[in-house]
Amino acid sequence: MNDQLPLRLRAKGITKSFGAVNALADVDFELRAGEVMALLGENGAGKSTIVKVISGLIVPDQGEITLDGDVVHLTSVRASQEAGIAVVQQEFSTVGSMTVAENLVLGQNSAPAWWSPKKLTVNAKGILSRVGLDDLDPNTPVDKLSVAEMQLVEIARVLAKDARIIIFDEPTAALSDAEIARVLDAVKRLASEGRSIIYVTHRLGEVFEIADRVTIFRNGRSQPAENVADLTVDAVVAKMIGRELGHLYPERSRSRGEVLLEARNLKVPGIRGEVNLTVRRGEILGLTGQLGSGTSELMQALAGTNDVLAGEVNLEGTPVDLRSRRRGIVSGVAYCSPDRKRDGIFAGLSIRRNLSSPWLGSVSKAGFVSTRRESSEALRSATDFTIDTTRLNSTVGTLSGGNQQKVALGKWLGIHPRVLLVEEPTRGVDVGARAEIYAKLRALSDAGVGIIVASSDTNEILGLSDTIATYYRGKQTTIKPASEWTEPDLVREVMHRED
Repeated sequence: MNDQLPLRLRAKGITKSFGAVNALADVDFELRAGEVMALLGENGAGKSTIVKVISGLIVPDQGEITLDGDVVHLTSVRASQEAGIAVVQQEFSTVGSMTVAENLVLGQNSAPAWWSPKKLTVNAKGILSRVGLDDLDPNTPVDKLSVAEMQLVEIARVLAKDARIIIFDEPTAALSDAEIARVLDAVKRLASEGRSIIYVTHRLGEVFEIADRVTIFRNGRSQPAENVADLTVDAVVAKMIGRELGHLYPERSRSRGEVLLEARNLKVPGIRGEVNLTVRRGEILGLTGQLGSGTSELMQALAGTNDVLAGEVNLEGTPVDLRSRRRGIVSGVAYCSPDRKRDGIFAGLSIRRNLSSPWLGSVSKAGFVSTRRESSEALRSATDFTIDTTRLNSTVGTLSGGNQQKVALGKWLGIHPRVLLVEEPTRGVDVGARAEIYAKLRALSDAGVGIIVASSDTNEILGLSDTIATYYRGKQTTIKPASEWTEPDLVREVMHRED
């Protein structure tokens, strides 16, 4: 990175506390014109808080921010925007009932109020094409879009602004490899235009692909920025967690038991042809493919939230009826969705109540909950999933992403599942929490639970699974042991590359 590039933003001595919690402690952070600065750290390390300070969502207790050499007071989102700072939020900021075209100009002064629907559509088409959404009708309501399309629309909104500083907060967490490449290309293009990029991610591969420098946060403190070219993945991980991580993925199972779940000639909406697969005790079956490959539709069918048009599913040799989520739970099939915010957790409820939500009936009588039994069972689940047992009465929405994901997974332990279905198990989760989640999934598998994991992260599937099934454009293509795959071969398979 050329250190002669002009300094665009400097945050010096930034401190912020929430009660007794020191979210930021004397943080120093700088950003140069035309550079991509990666912001890394475990969940709760402080990176989200400094982003909120820069974007005007939080006013620091102490410290000073300068922009192009001048002191600025970013006391509100409007003040930040007027200073030329734009944010692609991790949580979507679009209005679902409005069209894509309307969302693209929402809150922008550059779109005159007298613009006709036709003008809005023409304007939107040009912006959407820059993020690869050429085929998307700009008049589509946002709430009709997929998660990936929503994320790309968020990025398109930023491209419509003439911001000097753009903050990307986990922009690829919900995207497949093809969409990720499109986003990274957009980031590179913006930096080449002289814009300064703050890039927050848990995907270290992206950091080494697009970032010039990296600032690592740990325990609310910032470490001096370093050139990415001078670092390795292991060095970054050690700086993030303050220790050597060891092996990210646990050792694969050496012994497999009898077939636990078997799908025969299964036909479900969103999948072409029939699906046949099995998972044995002591085995983690990984499903992988690009967005729209059919993995999500298959997982939802096995969970009872998507129709089964034909075929059968057997549990331990007995046919089961999975035509509803309730039937699935009664049969011992647990399902953790890819969107924990939407349907994985109750953000406004306590950890204890979240953990007990799938099995509350077992600790209730005549409509009254036995708090003692509920707390006892919740404590057991929290301990098993390394959730802080001293915070069982804390609201889940106040937890870091990694701890929220642990709650979303841990709540299913109380039904003593025979099969656990998990989509995108570590989306938006830091590397330390990832290792804990992987270890727990392996422990559950070793204890006799059938595990099926669907993920668009081919590295994750390759490292975690014993057997891998690939999907391409709604069709199951190949099933074979993970040991027979290399990552390049797996990537080519799910992207259907012949070169």
